[in-house]
Amino acid sequence: MIGGFFDRYHADWGEVELAWFEALLEEDDVDIMAWALKTQPTPPRFQGELIESMQKLDYVDIPR
Repeated sequence: MIGGFFDRYHADWGEVELAWFEALLEEDDVDIMAWALKTQPTPPRFQGELIESMQKLDYVDIPR
């Protein structure tokens, strides 16, 4: 999930977005997934456009 998100969006990021992502990587994967799936509230320091993009899950290939 995290790698797919990075692959999909990082080409358009600047220093601020990369710093946000690096800080996100310091968090537990389980927490990041919960924020992306909206099963737990996102901490204020990660709220904004980037987590909203992650929450769209448009970068995950889900076979149907």
